[in-house]
Amino acid sequence: MTNKLLTYGALLMCLAAPISASAQGIIGGAANGAEKGNDAAGPVGAIVGGAVGAVTGGIDGLLGLNQRPRFREYVVTQHRPSYAFQENVGVGVILPPTGVEYYDVPMEYGAQGYQYTIVNGQTVLIERRSRKIVQIID
Repeated sequence: MTNKLLTYGALLMCLAAPISASAQGIIGGAANGAEKGNDAAGPVGAIVGGAVGAVTGGIDGLLGLNQRPRFREYVVTQHRPSYAFQENVGVGVILPPTGVEYYDVPMEYGAQGYQYTIVNGQTVLIERRSRKIVQIID
């Protein structure tokens, strides 16, 4: 039973590894889950906790729950203009290449390679190349 669980846990971690390269929240979630799982149930708990933490971290998005208020405060101090977008603002929406001002996310927030902007009064994180909204900072 333990060997099966270890095998399945290792397989799950291998499948999750490529995803973690592109989403910062997954890495932190996996590390936190593995640590808590190890404390609770040893090595098997670490494997299962890491996998569950990775999923949770991915759901939390690029900026974790603890970073959002600090980042939101940073954005407010920058006094950036809001772009009036005629469509609904949501994750996956691609913004136009012109008319929108895109700003780099400071390194301290751990979302290198991403930008932010203000759309219809909402702060959103954007994939640099595609201009796709990847997270809405509430």
